[in-house]
Amino acid sequence: MSLRLVQIEIAAERCVAALADEGHAHRLDGVASVYELATQAIAAGLTLQEAVRRRRTDQRIALASARLLPPIDHPDSAHLYLTGTGLTHLGSAESRDKMHALAAGEAGQTDSMRIFREGLEGGKPASGGPGAQPEWFYKGDGSSVVASGAPLESPAFALDAGEEPEIAGIYLIDPEGVPRRLGFCLANEFSDHVTERHNYLWLAHSKLRPVALGAELLTGELPADVRGTSRIYRGGRLLWEKPFLTGEANMSHSIANLEHHHFKYAAFRRPGDVHVHFLGTATLSFSDQVRTEPGDVFDIRADAFMLPLCNPLRRGVALGAAARPL
Repeated sequence: MSLRLVQIEIAAERCVAALADEGHAHRLDGVASVYELATQAIAAGLTLQEAVRRRRTDQRIALASARLLPPIDHPDSAHLYLTGTGLTHLGSAESRDKMHALAAGEAGQTDSMRIFREGLEGGKPASGGPGAQPEWFYKGDGSSVVASGAPLESPAFALDAGEEPEIAGIYLIDPEGVPRRLGFCLANEFSDHVTERHNYLWLAHSKLRPVALGAELLTGELPADVRGTSRIYRGGRLLWEKPFLTGEANMSHSIANLEHHHFKYAAFRRPGDVHVHFLGTATLSFSDQVRTEPGDVFDIRADAFMLPLCNPLRRGVALGAAARPL
């Protein structure tokens, strides 16, 4: 059975609570963060769900009176990695392939389609061992995480500010260097698709952006079939809307395979570090020729989560980036 956790701030005090319904949660005793809760659970030899049940109190908190925080953070934001993988969903290659078709030339098949087909053929190995290697990208550290309700800021130099509705896995590396999955959250893996379309080698540039994480941490296993809706509002009116599918039934890779190919690197198994790993999507407003503007509001909801993820878009201020000699 899954439990749902939120990190909240109420009366200038942080705490962790277990969701009871869409409007209320029960406070957990003695912990101020999910990181602290998970660290203590590992030390005590408990699962995260066991630790939650032991600390759950009868104190009910009305979420409307609290400030919702991201579902995970780290005392030192440099020790929280934001990474992800694309071309993992059935249909995801179509959106990407449209962006890169001009670069295919006479070969007739883009690298995007090739890597998607490799995943389709070998991303869910029957043996349970590692399968085809997926695409991988880096997005930043904990300082780039934005809570639901807070503005998502697009850099002044960005050519596009596009949403990517998906789910992210959340992990803590234990003292033995073993990744421990805490659960999953709803996410907006915010990207610059115009920059990416110009040249696929600029994918890294397009991904270095803030990310929005839904407040809710879903513990346990992710349902195999997750159905959601991504919307954009402009001036209070619906501008764009489209359903999205995720979960392993709608993916070309198993979650275990994606986890293997991320955590096979020793640098990502450093005890105490936190990882938020985005699992991919097949639904983008950019594919429907939507161009977002400051003030637009992204609204992402999915049936596996009680709470929505909503963020207004804001344009950043140009900053000087040139290095100075010392």
